[in-house]
This record gives sequence, C-alpha cells and structure tokens, in this order.
Amino acid sequence: MISIFDYGAGNLRSVQNTLAEIGAPYKVIDDAAELRHATKIVLPGVGHFGQMLRSLEAMRVKAALLERIEAGVPLLGICLGLQAMFSSSEEEPAVPGLGVFEGAVRRFPLGARVPHMGWNEIVPVKQSPLIEDLGPRPYLYFAHSYYAPVNEATAATCEYEVPYTAVLQRGNLFGVQFHPEKSGALGLRIVRNFVDY
Repeated sequence: MISIFDYGAGNLRSVQNTLAEIGAPYKVIDDAAELRHATKIVLPGVGHFGQMLRSLEAMRVKAALLERIEAGVPLLGICLGLQAMFSSSEEEPAVPGLGVFEGAVRRFPLGARVPHMGWNEIVPVKQSPLIEDLGPRPYLYFAHSYYAPVNEATAATCEYEVPYTAVLQRGNLFGVQFHPEKSGALGLRIVRNFVDY
C-alpha cells in the first residue's frame, strides 16, 4: 500500500491517477499517526519550499517523516518533495528543509528562463532501481525554477543552464525533480519501479 502524504498542496490528483493506472493500491494520509504506520510513502510537490516546510511543521509531521526515513521506509519525493529533503532553499532561505541531504537548493541563474518547463533528457550516473529499463535517452517532464545540487546520492542528472540532480537515491530514499505523473510511459515505468522496489 502506497501512502501519499497530503500537506495541503502538491499534485495529489495526478499522482493518484498514475498509481490507479498501474493498479497500485494507495491511500492519502495527512497526519503523524498514519505516517508512522506507512510502509511506502510518496511526498508529491508543487508549490513553494517555505510554504511546504511550514505546513509540515504546523501539521506536526516533520519528526514522523524523518523517523520513517531513518527507519528505511521507502519514500519517493517528487519535484518539491525532492527539494524539501535538502538543508535549505534560496526560495526561502530562513526556512530549514528536512536536512536529509546537505546543501542548498538554488534558483536557476539570472538570465535563465524560469520556470524550466517541458521535456528534458536525464543522464544516469549510477545504477538505481528507480530508473531501470528506461531506454538509452529518457526524456521526462520538468516544471521548476529551483534545482538541487549534484551530490553523492545523485543517480541521474539533467542540464538546464547548469547540471543538477534529476534523480537521487540513498538506500530506500528516492527523489525525482521531474514529474513522473506527467511523463507518459516512462513516468509510469518509474512509478512502477518504486512500487515494485
């Protein structure tokens, strides 16, 4: 059973539709008690870094989320859900992220057209079960103005003005900067890979 965490924003309906399309059972949850019983979590993300982290604090679920990550429960962060795992973001520097990964999420350079929106190729840099069987040149759908740095957990990169993390994995923790729920057959394959993990 996949638990989709609803923090009051995000792209819930598209994620629900994707899981339904591949026949994966899911439920939408929104409190710490349900998080602590979750066996697999999706943290979708559309919106503002500061707003999302303040919502997690106000809902008193940040500690429970970190506990589940520490316990090795598989978690997939999508777009802002990936960015939330870092220490901070230039979108709102005063609000701390979850801090699972060191480093700051940054805005694309001045002069870059933002948001970066549309199809772009990802380049695998290490093996990850999340991106198996995608073919030689996987293109996925992106929509974001901020990006996560490349680090030791980066499994695939993308380049838009600068190289950045498109997919990350450390143990049972996964994140994607693109939107698999809007990426057609390859997106379905990625979600299926997470479900089957």
